Amino acid sequence: MALNGYNTIMKDNDQPVRIAFFDSKPYDKESFDKVNKEFNYKISYFKGHLSPETAPLTRDFQVICVFVHDVVNKAVIDILARNEVKLIAVRAAGYNNIDLKSLFKKIPVVRVPAYSPYAVAELAVTLMLTLNRKVHKAYFRTRDNNFTLNGLLGFDMHGKTIGIIGTGKIGKVAINILKGFGMRILAYDVFPDKEFQKAGGFEYVKLDVLYRDSDIISLHCPLTKETYRLINKASIAKMKTGVMLINTGRGMLIDSKALIVGLKTGKIGFAGLDVYEEESDYFFEDFSNKIITDDVLARLLSFNNVMITSHQGFFTQEALASIAATTMNNIRDFLELGKLTNEIHYP
Repeated sequence: MALNGYNTIMKDNDQPVRIAFFDSKPYDKESFDKVNKEFNYKISYFKGHLSPETAPLTRDFQVICVFVHDVVNKAVIDILARNEVKLIAVRAAGYNNIDLKSLFKKIPVVRVPAYSPYAVAELAVTLMLTLNRKVHKAYFRTRDNNFTLNGLLGFDMHGKTIGIIGTGKIGKVAINILKGFGMRILAYDVFPDKEFQKAGGFEYVKLDVLYRDSDIISLHCPLTKETYRLINKASIAKMKTGVMLINTGRGMLIDSKALIVGLKTGKIGFAGLDVYEEESDYFFEDFSNKIITDDVLARLLSFNNVMITSHQGFFTQEALASIAATTMNNIRDFLELGKLTNEIHYP
């Protein structure tokens, strides 16, 4: 059977579909096994990332399931094609780790376009509040029976100005949450949602105005050629002194070296990062007994006004359940119904 130029198969009830699941964690297995009771596919979980070295493991698998740090480049794709893999299912919204040009007309790829915008937006607000009120520092003090307040001074969120860059589903949820704080909300988007704006509570402005006027800036835009290192030396220079910068989007939205300079000079007063430019070598793994050899990441971790979390914006019970359900439905639609639901198209 052919589908949009791809070769596909239909499920044979006597031969269960085999799925190779890369970069698997215990919580992945728990959420996917629960959903798989409805599908009865055979899932083999591999702890390692998909790479040219691990791609040969995909032999005899019809589907592979990958995450944001798996490598899907030309070398991997050539191996997958030789192994007759029929579908790549990305269990995430982002796909900048995939070489779509090399995949074109070889293997279709599908993704999870949305899972829980509340999960990511709520973490962004959590980072703002934690950095502002130094909750993380207060926690460790009181654990040592230290109840002093020196160095814990924060500011009222009420009346401050926040700039939201990107008003997609996550940005919209963040705006609705922050309206409850009584903040002035500025927003920027290449495609502004005028209908959403009519509901009130914020205004669209140019980026330079957002940089100039915002006390807090939160990034919720996708990573594109235009947004790559959107936050850089030039844009930081336009910001208020002492601005708080929050990134729960993609690490490459920020030039990390420029961020360090901004932190050292005091131009940036706080930074809350759930993502990092070179995170694939570290995030989701345990390095507690090892040395961080990434000098930029190590420097960022040394600042007492920087909070880094390990790409956990998606990590809620509801989001994991949604990711598993959407991924498995994408696979079923392709293999059993001949549909490419949530396909990633070559631009």
